[in-house]
Amino acid sequence: MGQIQRRTEGRARPLTGRRRLAAAVAIGASMAVLSACGSDDGTSGSGKTVLVVKTFSQFGYEDLYKQYEAAHPDIEIREENISQLGDYAPKLQQWMASGQGAGDVVALEEGILTQFMQRPDAFVNLLDHGAAPLRKNYLDWKWHQALTPDGKTLVGLGTDVGAQGMCYRKDLFKKAGLPTDREKVGALWQDWDGYLSVGKKFTAARTGAHFFDSAGSIYQNMLMQQSDHTYYTKDNKLVIDSNPAVRTAWDKTVEMIDAGLSGNIAAWSPQWNAGFKKGTFATIPCPSWMLGTIKKQAGDAGAGKWDVARVPGNGAVRGGSFLAVPRQSKHPEQAAELAKFLTSAKGQTAAFKGKGNFPSALAAIDSDDVRSYRDPYFSDAPVGRIFGDSVKALRPVYLGPQNNPINDAVSNSLTAIEQHKLSDAAAWKKAVSEAKRLED
Repeated sequence: MGQIQRRTEGRARPLTGRRRLAAAVAIGASMAVLSACGSDDGTSGSGKTVLVVKTFSQFGYEDLYKQYEAAHPDIEIREENISQLGDYAPKLQQWMASGQGAGDVVALEEGILTQFMQRPDAFVNLLDHGAAPLRKNYLDWKWHQALTPDGKTLVGLGTDVGAQGMCYRKDLFKKAGLPTDREKVGALWQDWDGYLSVGKKFTAARTGAHFFDSAGSIYQNMLMQQSDHTYYTKDNKLVIDSNPAVRTAWDKTVEMIDAGLSGNIAAWSPQWNAGFKKGTFATIPCPSWMLGTIKKQAGDAGAGKWDVARVPGNGAVRGGSFLAVPRQSKHPEQAAELAKFLTSAKGQTAAFKGKGNFPSALAAIDSDDVRSYRDPYFSDAPVGRIFGDSVKALRPVYLGPQNNPINDAVSNSLTAIEQHKLSDAAAWKKAVSEAKRLED
């Protein structure tokens, strides 16, 4: 996005950290009125109202759009998707800052939600559009994540919740002389020490594959299990270097790097995508939404090779999103209705079956459609039960304003250890320094 600048001792320099986002959203809120006066009235050539939905990754809404359009012949839905959250988030900030481009419905991932909750007035209050009665339909904590502390403004409606599992390649486990049955595999890694032990056995078998893709993905999964917050306290005080949960996840990850378990393949990179097809790594932490990614990247040739077991350690939320309506939308009422439809129990169940995004709506979680669902791609794994058994007991982990960029900085430092560019101590110092810089 274009740099937003401020004056400092006679020099203009880019805003960073939370101030940058706050300034961007403030501009977006002030310019929304101007954008509404543009010549584009949000209608198609046939006179239909066009609703633009901005998403990242895979939300599984294709069939739902068709259903909604069939029931609302005056509506046309256009989805604009950006595959990676890392590319989507800065564009969303740009759209909000410029007062245009955000469309009518936007996806807010939990890691960026906290930033936007600082300026809820940049979004339509869904309580003004009949959302209040929906509260009983959701996991209580999911509802409150997008509700302002005074309870007066609801920024978004929950879509999925990132219940955790561990995906693994049965053929590679068999080659390494390890069990392949999902119950037996899960029993081997009751905790992360067990996972490390299995990894050492796998590596010693010299299958030609790595035990997992990259340290960053393992670290993030462990981190989300350790505490009710990560880099920030709930009053947004940075505690990366004083929260023992962060250091515990870091130290265990470094131990796994030192044991040679990591493939040092950055998530979402071309090498990572190819790794699913080539069988480059044998396990990957699997929040429910990862199932759709594996299917997409491994393709038809991967069907039946993958399975899903319990995640090491205690379950925790990793990922999950919301749908919000930017105040710049020219059709807020219609957009709010669409958001309610897509996040309904029916919509969440369809998204789960299509892309593996596990529901946050109670009626969907408890439904036979979800509880009994087995995924044929993942060796008929009972993914509805695996993810559903723990999801109601999960509690959210608080992610502060700069959670995502700080987590990227930590992951980059772990990569430097993987690549033998930095020692453990030097990498940790670099991660902490970068986190503090992002706060300036």
